[in-house]
Amino acid sequence: MNCIGFPPSIDSSCRILILGSMPGIRSLEEQQYYAHPQNRFWPLMARLLGEREAPAAYEDRLRMLLRRHIALWDSIGTCERDGSLDSAIKKEQGNDFTALLRDYPRIHTICFNGAKSAQAFRRYNRALLSRTDLSFHALPSTSPANARWRMDMLAEAWGKVITPHEAG
Repeated sequence: MNCIGFPPSIDSSCRILILGSMPGIRSLEEQQYYAHPQNRFWPLMARLLGEREAPAAYEDRLRMLLRRHIALWDSIGTCERDGSLDSAIKKEQGNDFTALLRDYPRIHTICFNGAKSAQAFRRYNRALLSRTDLSFHALPSTSPANARWRMDMLAEAWGKVITPHEAG
C-alpha cells in the first residue's frame, strides 16, 4: 500500500515538534494523527499538559497542542507499507525539515515518537543534527505495538521533555 503522510499541524508560535514515523492504517483512513483508539499519544499529551483528559474532537486535540506551542508531523513523507507496523515500511522518503525549520524558526526541541521516527529523521537530515540551537529526544513509542511500556513509564520518559512549563 502506498502511504502519504499528512501536512504538519503547526503554527508560528510552536517551539516543540513531535515526530511520528508514518501514520498507521486507521490514522490514514481517518486523516488524523494517532487515530487508533489504543494509541496512547493523546491521553499521554493530556496528562503531561495538565488536562483532565484528551479532548474528544480531533480539531480540539490539535488545538490543545498548538496552545502549548507543540507541533506534530512525521519523519517520513511517503512510503510503501502493508499494515501499520514501522518494521513493514519500505521505499520511504523523508519530509523536508530544512524548509520547515526555516519557516518555523521558533522550534528548538524535536521529539521522536519511537525508534523508526528517529532513525528516518537521522537518515535524511544529517546536517540538522549538528545544529546547536536544536535539541533532539528519542522517546518510546506510544503505539499499542509497544505494549511493554505502560502509561506511567511513558509519562515518566516523555515528561522529561514535555511539561506544562516547557510547552507553555
